[in-house]
Amino acid sequence: MFFVLYSMVQKLNHTSQIVFLSTFPPRECGIASFTQDLANSFNDLFAPHIESKVVAMNVDEVSGNNYPNKVIYTISQNRRDQYRAIARQLNDLPQVKIVSIQHEFGIFGGDWGEYVLEFAEELTKPLIITFHTVLPKPKKKMLLLVRALGVRAEKVTVMTKRSKHILEKIYGIPAEKIAVIPHGIHSGTFIATKTAKATLGLSQYKTLSSFGLLGRGKGLEYAIEALPKIAAKYPNVRLLILGATHPVVLRQSGEEYRNFLKQKVSALGMNEYVRFYDKYLSLRELLMFLRATDIYLAVSQNPDQAVSGTLSYALGAGRPVIATAFAQAQEDITHDVGRLVNFKESKGIMKATLELLDHEELRVAMGRSAYFKTRPMVWPNVVIAYMKLFSALAPELRAEAKHLPKIKLGHIVRMTTDVGILQFSKLSQPNPSSGYTVDDNARALIAMVSYYTRYKSPIALKLATIYLNFLEYTQTQSGYFNNYVQFDKQFSPQNTQENMEDPTARALHALVVTATTSAVPKKLKEKAAALFLYSSKKQIAFTHLRSNAFYAQALACWLTIWPQPKLTKQLERACTILVTAYAKTVSPDWQWFEHQLTYANAALPEALLAGYKITGKKIYLKTAHVTLEFLISKTFRDSMYVPIGQAGWHIRGERRALHDQQPEDPAAMVQTLNTMFAISGDRRYKTLQHTAFDWFLGDNTLSQVVYDQTTGGCYDGLQETRLNLNQGAESTISYLLARLLF
Repeated sequence: MFFVLYSMVQKLNHTSQIVFLSTFPPRECGIASFTQDLANSFNDLFAPHIESKVVAMNVDEVSGNNYPNKVIYTISQNRRDQYRAIARQLNDLPQVKIVSIQHEFGIFGGDWGEYVLEFAEELTKPLIITFHTVLPKPKKKMLLLVRALGVRAEKVTVMTKRSKHILEKIYGIPAEKIAVIPHGIHSGTFIATKTAKATLGLSQYKTLSSFGLLGRGKGLEYAIEALPKIAAKYPNVRLLILGATHPVVLRQSGEEYRNFLKQKVSALGMNEYVRFYDKYLSLRELLMFLRATDIYLAVSQNPDQAVSGTLSYALGAGRPVIATAFAQAQEDITHDVGRLVNFKESKGIMKATLELLDHEELRVAMGRSAYFKTRPMVWPNVVIAYMKLFSALAPELRAEAKHLPKIKLGHIVRMTTDVGILQFSKLSQPNPSSGYTVDDNARALIAMVSYYTRYKSPIALKLATIYLNFLEYTQTQSGYFNNYVQFDKQFSPQNTQENMEDPTARALHALVVTATTSAVPKKLKEKAAALFLYSSKKQIAFTHLRSNAFYAQALACWLTIWPQPKLTKQLERACTILVTAYAKTVSPDWQWFEHQLTYANAALPEALLAGYKITGKKIYLKTAHVTLEFLISKTFRDSMYVPIGQAGWHIRGERRALHDQQPEDPAAMVQTLNTMFAISGDRRYKTLQHTAFDWFLGDNTLSQVVYDQTTGGCYDGLQETRLNLNQGAESTISYLLARLLF
């Protein structure tokens, strides 16, 4: 047979498949790398429910590649008959739900790659085409080909607004058929150049870099021509030219362009200042070089270049960019992230480079701005955008069936000192000046007890011990807890300015969870129990609803192990306060405990469910059910969880706030839905629980992943147009508490 089947036609199973038609590694090609990243990110988010597969384009039948199992068929680009044959094979596979063509003219056979149209016409599966190149002045045959592909495809995606405009106005593809999804970039923390430079032996240099497969049109000769005047002022400057020659260029003209660049370097006396890295860089190597870069140069000489993955990667690494004004650069290189320069002109490159080298603060600020602006472009967010298109065409691709990320403690470990867990971070870096709070350390203690119960991790036990000691340190003679502790371990004056009910109730809940968990070592259990009993014997009282809710959960947890009439009465008192509050505010259109929805709302019905499990009082269950259903009606929209925004809350009779959604709220909802499912057995609550958790994984109003799989941290929330990229303790622990329920 003329096609190659790499993983045998799969047996029917419950896994749905998305198939990409593209080049694929180990073939060295920008489209291949893009498709690999896209396909892997799909699997990271959705496997095993949904998996990505590939039909790989080969140059010919002789130059086959050693592909991974992800590749199920290959097509030799000049074998016209193979295009229709492979399309028919895909038509016969019921597990294949969507086919996505990653389109570039040069990877398909025929005039302007016209053979791919045969594949598209034969295919009966829903088809989406991503156009990587969109030329504004096409020749007639190119125009007709793109137009025909656009007619056949159910949806078309491009990576810039300009490309969408061109497809609509020049090629006649309807605007409603075109979606703009940016080129993906790899997640990573924002770091200064120091560490990466040291690793690469570049510590003493100011580094300029450019990477990608070499070929004429890269414009690197103009960067080299700019170098003498730059080096005259900054003798420690180095230009890094990273990447092998493009395989097609290599076959046609060998190393002609690289040799041309080397000759120019020698002629200008710049051999000391330019380093060539003639290899196809691995992702790890590429990211290391980008992190060691002070200024990135994207100086393509093609004004119609629709997209540059290298430009996207550089911005994503948080590096300022000097670029010629090609299509993508015109959109992405704003004045706060870099500078645009003219084509075929070294003077502009020289002036822009000197400006940024002369002003270090400006250069660093540009890099940070580039990093912040590109967070919507990280691969998980790009995948979510694609999946929205795919699931609209194939509803059986359930976008909510996400793969649960691996649980990581890395960020929590970084945030924890010998005293406790720090309150805030700057991006992913702990902020010692923020000090510590009982709120966060109580949450962290519960999380570590849960983690230790599941994994018996010595690290989790060590962390739990730190957090328990912190609670002991903050407990006062009155039985209440001081919430705020400075980094020097001194109590903050803020403790006298705020009510300590909430942190006290949270602390007592954490102590009881520790004391009643069988997996916890006896010494820690006894210490936690003693601290709880000390406070419970004092004249502590809670008037705030959430404080009563947290205390009720603490009491219910204690009473499951050690029934005590006195503590049962305290539990009933706490639950009665909640039920009474509900009775005072309830009306047909407002079935809640107070006149507004604020933070951790689900903790209130959760407390009544805990009280019901201990006392059996139906009024607690009834009130919990009614209020939870009301909260569900206010926070679930179109199969998405939308927490109450802290930028205004939801005041009775007024429009609810959407912005400043914070992780504590969905975490509380996940917990309460888990409890309600356990009590009722109604699987609707289990479905809603997954939906609420998927807020962290991109099913939210910004369609951006809130959990950072790189660090194990969680971003501090959703603002109106972007994420709050700080990864504080409350957010990270809230995510972890929710994740540990699955």
